Amino acid sequence: MGQSLVRNYVHIIFSTKYRTPWIQEDYEDILFCYLGALCKDLNSQPLRIGGYIDHVHILCNLSRNLAISELVSKVKSISSGWYKKQHDDLKGFYWQNGYGAFSVNPSSINSVIKYIENQRIHHQNQDYQNEFRGYMKKYKMEFDERYVWD
Repeated sequence: MGQSLVRNYVHIIFSTKYRTPWIQEDYEDILFCYLGALCKDLNSQPLRIGGYIDHVHILCNLSRNLAISELVSKVKSISSGWYKKQHDDLKGFYWQNGYGAFSVNPSSINSVIKYIENQRIHHQNQDYQNEFRGYMKKYKMEFDERYVWD
């Protein structure tokens, strides 16, 4: 086969450092748009980006030329520097060190999009840590809580 054909949908989740509520409504739209632009610049077409006050969800089609770790590292480092410059109140902003990345079946794309769009409603009943634990359980991933939360 002469072509390399790849379609990997990935749902990436990461929080602010110590889950500090840095993503206020006044700034969330511009932040989510910027994260989407970074994904697009890295040839990882964003399908939906959203989140809540202390974390983000990125659903994208991962570039065939990029490892997930490289995508997340670049998106987090570039967006962190940019976000701090948006307002004096944001100078102390940082992303957490780690992240979660989960493969998404193409038949589930619409439900993941709706899930990301409804973060504000979803988090009326559940905090980020329990949401993330749910993903770890769903994907049968073992983890040590001492190293997940920073």
